[in-house]
Amino acid sequence: MSYPDGDLRDQLAHVGAEAVRTGLVIGSGGNLSGRMAGSDQCWITAAGSWLDRLEPTEFSLISIPEGRFRDGHPQPSSEWRLHTETYARRPDVNAIIHLHPQTSVLLTALGYDIALITSDHAYYLREIAAIPFGQPGSVELAVAAAEAVAGGINALMLDHHGCSVLADSVELAHKRAVNLEEAARSTYAALLLTAGRSRRVPQVPEAFLEAVGRGEAQV
Repeated sequence: MSYPDGDLRDQLAHVGAEAVRTGLVIGSGGNLSGRMAGSDQCWITAAGSWLDRLEPTEFSLISIPEGRFRDGHPQPSSEWRLHTETYARRPDVNAIIHLHPQTSVLLTALGYDIALITSDHAYYLREIAAIPFGQPGSVELAVAAAEAVAGGINALMLDHHGCSVLADSVELAHKRAVNLEEAARSTYAALLLTAGRSRRVPQVPEAFLEAVGRGEAQV
């Protein structure tokens, strides 16, 4: 079927269900948010939500960047600052997918870079950044993550924690999250095949990455 349109909560619920169904995460491993372009508010999953069981009532509408939420709305995720601090610095971003994908987290924790092996990886991700471990839900982590992506990066690894993937739409953020974990799984497989002889995994040609950066590449 085509991607859900309309209510942002329906789109985010679709992401949550697919993330669990396809093995990107287990149960409640992450939180999701979306906003209308130019808005100073965003919908975010409620505290304790199971990502594959999201209903419209399990989202809270909060202000950016303060995190104030309306009466009658559930308590937002404890990691709401991770979302609002990024939105405040990236007016082009309208969706943030924060997940705890196991292979991506494992590689980052072991000090391996996630390689952009295929043209899809390069096209959707372009560059993957990483920041050191910070206490989940803390102001310090939220600010560090927001500053790491302020220049335009859309895929960020949080050491020993998860990822923060950004886009101007929920659908594109979802595609980037899928490609991030797929790139991690491919990198992991490549490392096994080389039996640890090298930490460098071959990536797509630099010329293709440059074309992606100029908006001249297609997949």
